[in-house]
Amino acid sequence: MTTKKSESGQGDRKAWAITHVAFEDLGGFEQILKEEGCEIEYLNAACDDLSVINPETDDLLIILGGPVSVNDIDEYPFIQAELAMLTKRLKADKPTLGICLGAQLIAKAMGAKVYPGQHKEIGWSPIVLDEAGSRSALRHLVGEGVSVLHWHGETFDLPEYAEHLASTEHYANQAFSYGKALALQFHPEVTRRGLEQWYIGHTVEIHQIDGVSVNQLRDDAVRFADTLQARAYSFLTEWLEQVCGGSPE
Repeated sequence: MTTKKSESGQGDRKAWAITHVAFEDLGGFEQILKEEGCEIEYLNAACDDLSVINPETDDLLIILGGPVSVNDIDEYPFIQAELAMLTKRLKADKPTLGICLGAQLIAKAMGAKVYPGQHKEIGWSPIVLDEAGSRSALRHLVGEGVSVLHWHGETFDLPEYAEHLASTEHYANQAFSYGKALALQFHPEVTRRGLEQWYIGHTVEIHQIDGVSVNQLRDDAVRFADTLQARAYSFLTEWLEQVCGGSPE
């Protein structure tokens, strides 16, 4: 059992964080969640029993990224458990945040197609918000000098009844909402320090892609990561206020 409680994460609200690889964790979001009164508990999708989560009642669920495809259920049967849990949670309209693979899982659970994109999007670039996105908490993640990290090869169609929020030059669907669920194809949670583990864990993938290098990713993180982390605080606290009602007493 690899369940892990975040240190000093005691609070009146329980936040489950599902990981797929250890280094793609909550990053800068972890401290924000603690400050917002959350007790954080990590579960590894492949190794832990996800049935400890009650998808219809638990306070907050965050599903993080990973290098597998939501379509590879035969190879990674835990994906089916995640999809079943998400189906129940979305129906119950409970606060849920999906990042990268997590966003693809939400899309899949809603019946949308998830499939390989035209090329892998790895690196830093801005997102473009539509009108709905500009009214949402995502507005904190755009502006002069603000970029977010992208790290994906697959994409998804916009699920039926979902509200489109953001795009990039190469991918139309970068963010959508559905009730109290928010799906983000990009990574607003990363920190400059934490990304050093990504460069090791994803080294094979990085060296297979023309125009992408560890040194370039590191240089861009120096340019953008600290600003993103500051903006992410405003984004996450506002979103939590909207879907959870703010900090618990």
